[in-house]
Amino acid sequence: MNAERKNELRKEWEAEEKIAHIHGWDFSHIHGRYEEEEDLPWDYKEIIKEHLTDDMKLFDFDTGGGEFLLSLHHPYGNTAATEGYEPNVELCKKELLPLGIDFKACDDATNVPFEDESFDMMINRHGDFDAGETKRLLKPEGIFITEQVGGENDRDLVKMVLPDVPKPFPELELAIQKKKFEEEGLTVIRAEEVFRTIKFYDIGAFVWFAHIIEWEFQGFSVDKCFDELLKMQEEIDKNGVVEGTIHRYLIVAKKEK
Repeated sequence: MNAERKNELRKEWEAEEKIAHIHGWDFSHIHGRYEEEEDLPWDYKEIIKEHLTDDMKLFDFDTGGGEFLLSLHHPYGNTAATEGYEPNVELCKKELLPLGIDFKACDDATNVPFEDESFDMMINRHGDFDAGETKRLLKPEGIFITEQVGGENDRDLVKMVLPDVPKPFPELELAIQKKKFEEEGLTVIRAEEVFRTIKFYDIGAFVWFAHIIEWEFQGFSVDKCFDELLKMQEEIDKNGVVEGTIHRYLIVAKKEK
């Protein structure tokens, strides 16, 4: 690869680095430029709908910008949510509170600002959670449903650019988390874990992604990782894609009477 091409790529990737930000949990900037979660063996929304009825009190912890929660079309008066990331907190105040959804700011899964046995169902997708606090918040026969990012998520991609960065959340494995719920006396009625492919079709999209998922790609920058990014570009030039591995797990737990 000649110097002129390298300089063009650096400018392109630095431009992606500069604009990397997120509104709610919106990855539309790189839609069509990468793929993930298109072949999971479960449908998180459908699992929720299997258990959810209009009269149930529903709570979404770490709701992001509330986009997924609103897609459920649950009666707003029976809906509550929390979020801890400040830009999303402001977004939720703007979008959720006027609808009558009981939204509160919270960034501590062990200290949620709702009363004991407040909810018939708690949901959590790719956010934090605590088994003991979940038990406290659920009504008898209440259901907790979570789809989580596992500790091995994107590790092969991280190692391509930052080989010495440790796993940020090594305890996020199905067996470890399932045991925590069982130790709290909750009944795990469904538990699944999968590894699937994530694909990037241009390195600019990867640069944007790595900046957004900063807790996985700790210390990443175009300047620091430029030589490694060039190697990834060579892979795309050869095969049209760079592939990594995502790690997901699902838990559905019930609080007995």
